[in-house]
Amino acid sequence: MCTTASRHFDEPLAGTAASATTWLLVEQPGPWGVRALTSSHLDPALGRALEAASDGTGVRVALIRRPGRHADRREARERHVYAAHTRPGNTWLHGATTTEPEKLLDLDFAALGKGGHHTFDTVLRGRPHTGEPLALVCTNGKRDRCCALLGRPLAAELAASGVEGVWEVTHLGGHRFSPTLLVLPSGYAYGRAEAHHVKEVLQGVREGRVVVEGCRGSSAWERPGQAAELAVRTAAREHTAEALAVVRTDGAAPRWEVTVAHTDGRRWRVTVARGASLPPRPESCGSPLGSPARMDVVAVRELTPTALPH
Repeated sequence: MCTTASRHFDEPLAGTAASATTWLLVEQPGPWGVRALTSSHLDPALGRALEAASDGTGVRVALIRRPGRHADRREARERHVYAAHTRPGNTWLHGATTTEPEKLLDLDFAALGKGGHHTFDTVLRGRPHTGEPLALVCTNGKRDRCCALLGRPLAAELAASGVEGVWEVTHLGGHRFSPTLLVLPSGYAYGRAEAHHVKEVLQGVREGRVVVEGCRGSSAWERPGQAAELAVRTAAREHTAEALAVVRTDGAAPRWEVTVAHTDGRRWRVTVARGASLPPRPESCGSPLGSPARMDVVAVRELTPTALPH
């Protein structure tokens, strides 16, 4: 299993989360294929259209289903739909139900990606989600068997223990870190998750805190920014959820200079370098041995006012 090698070599988690400013989640019970939007009981034409409409907008579309056995239903039914924006200062989670999933194509995906929820509320009659945060566990076993073997038992355990807001979700990336978890609306992703840790993470969300342990990063940022933000949280011992933001990234692979800002005015310059994970290991089950990219934080430096970039 790809997860065994990743754990054995203690592969770092920071800077490995999927990047998406906004998540659009569509309930779809039944089986999921490798590319779930076009290989499930969702109309594949609709799935392809959603992929095309969201491309380049910052919106990532994923399918969700309740934990447990999944009846192989094909008939039309009412579905839950969620949209969540993850940028600090404008995080939100709205929900709706619909029997007409084709209405999703009426959404303004560019506006969604920029953090506007009005299109979701207007098209789908969405409302702010006032319940528990969403705990999304990847269980797409057709994409990688580790996600089913490790993710499905975790989702079932969380649901059985009374944790609300638990859903199974399609591909979150990083199969070798299974079980993988995404929490919305915060947008922070976690790897090698266990039930007791997920409960700590969710309690942190309720209290406005970010649990750094096991965190892969916030999907609001590209991967160098994810690693940089987590490094600043650790160095500054800052756990308040919306205290930090990535405001600038200079450079290009394999080395970046990332500026992270605090709401109190402080700033840090973080040097991040792309490295290769050695010795070789599979990136996913069944794949050839490779050297997955990793984000290594080289330096964290707090900037004085005279050193701030203009």
